[in-house]
Amino acid sequence: MKQTAKRLPSPPADASMWVDEFGDSLYRYALSRLRDPEAAEDVVQQTFLAGLEHHDQFSGVGSRQGWLMGILKRKIIDFIRQRNRVSPLDGLEVPDPWDSFFDRNGSWKKNVRETLLEPLDAVDRKEFWPIFQTCLGNLPQRQAGAFMLREVEGLESAEICKELEISASNLWVLLHRARLRLANCIKTRWLQENE
Repeated sequence: MKQTAKRLPSPPADASMWVDEFGDSLYRYALSRLRDPEAAEDVVQQTFLAGLEHHDQFSGVGSRQGWLMGILKRKIIDFIRQRNRVSPLDGLEVPDPWDSFFDRNGSWKKNVRETLLEPLDAVDRKEFWPIFQTCLGNLPQRQAGAFMLREVEGLESAEICKELEISASNLWVLLHRARLRLANCIKTRWLQENE
């Protein structure tokens, strides 16, 4: 018997322009989520390949960029899930900064909550985001991944648990630790910047 090669559908006419038109914005989005230039490049390349392979599924209702962004989001989730499988115990040995924000009863210490929740004016916002990105980059990968999926991507807990293949209580611990570490890091760096 003669084997026939799998025939891929022919690419759309505008596919050669995708990298020029959408590459930068997809890369920036991936980099902001993964904080790793090499990983961001990989997921963007995977996105373009998936787009070429499944271009016939593009309905034309939205924009081509929006469709590719949807594929990219799935590729980022897949990457985070795979990365978490590789390093399941990452960051668990780091002490919890619980004591710096909460009292023995689990309530916020005096003035901590108000300080963290103060609204930022325009000047402070410009200073805040670089500090936030640095602090996010210092989180263990599992915590950062869970935080990004929950707080930035807006996924529900059940979706995140399914994607990362973890229990709800494990997710709660990851998010709790990520939020505490972020708050502690941001507060420390913010004070350093303002001194």
